[in-house]
Amino acid sequence: MAISRPSSDGDFPYWLVAAAVIALAVAIFIATNSLYLQVFTVVKKGVGITIFVTIVGFTFASAIGLMFAVMGLSRSLILRQIARFYVEIIRGVPIIVLLFYVAFVGAPGFVLAWNWLTIPLQEAGLVDPLKVRDISLMWRAIISLTIGYSAFISEVFRAGILSVDEGQIEAAEALGLSRWQRFRLIVMPQALRTILPPLGNDFVAMVKDSSLVSVLGVADLTQMGKVYASGSFRFFETYSIVAYIYLLLTVGLSLALRALERRLRHAGNNGASD
Repeated sequence: MAISRPSSDGDFPYWLVAAAVIALAVAIFIATNSLYLQVFTVVKKGVGITIFVTIVGFTFASAIGLMFAVMGLSRSLILRQIARFYVEIIRGVPIIVLLFYVAFVGAPGFVLAWNWLTIPLQEAGLVDPLKVRDISLMWRAIISLTIGYSAFISEVFRAGILSVDEGQIEAAEALGLSRWQRFRLIVMPQALRTILPPLGNDFVAMVKDSSLVSVLGVADLTQMGKVYASGSFRFFETYSIVAYIYLLLTVGLSLALRALERRLRHAGNNGASD
């Protein structure tokens, strides 16, 4: 018996209607309940940090991931092996371990190396010695997420680039396009349609994994909830609000990315038909 593949693109989004109704009901409940409103007022102060950490970390991770993806597809054996080494090693380390390592090993090590390299400048009075506390915990967290996610994103970019038909690249080379022009005009526009869904998943995952920065005391959404709950002992109310806000962020991002994916797919189909 043949099994057909269901397509959800044309289905009416009943799940979204149900989720929107629930979200609206919860919002009304929070607005009319003094206790939940107080919790929400305190916890929402960490939303800005959560968004900032996610956007900055994901931007840097995408740039580094793309660099290692290109290195992994290079004609140079040395570059390919460096990229493979980086991806395999970083992917094998849990994000929270990487977070602790960067925060409490990497940052002091960097400060020590910087102060040693700038001894002549310090003696001339041009720079002051750097202290570990000068590197904020938030930036240590951003660097950790950047390093951790760049390895996964590198594989996403590599798979997307490899999905492009090699005949088109050879045709562009025959037309005299440089390597950069081939990458910018031929490879990336086509690879983007393959890359976007898993890249969007990584972005949503980073929103959730940004909660790990709370272990360093960074005042993100989770940390604000943790501080309030430990002081008021309102654990159920506090973490219900935290979960609600995270759901709003992640579901909203998922819908936006899905809309962008459909738009790119339709644009690609229209371009192919022309």
